[in-house]
Amino acid sequence: MPKMKSHTGMGKRVKVTGKGKIVAQQAGLRHNLEKKASTQTRRLTGTVELAKADTKRIKKLLGR
Repeated sequence: MPKMKSHTGMGKRVKVTGKGKIVAQQAGLRHNLEKKASTQTRRLTGTVELAKADTKRIKKLLGR
């Protein structure tokens, strides 16, 4: 059997921490920023841990 290839697009979007948690950039900070409040754009900066329901699917895509 050949080796499984990891999903390169998912690898660019998420990062796996040392303990195995998956973190990613928060959604909603790419466009229409003029109509969003400054407090909302500040809140959306940085990375967050993804939902537990998504982690199984994402880890499978990453080959982990």
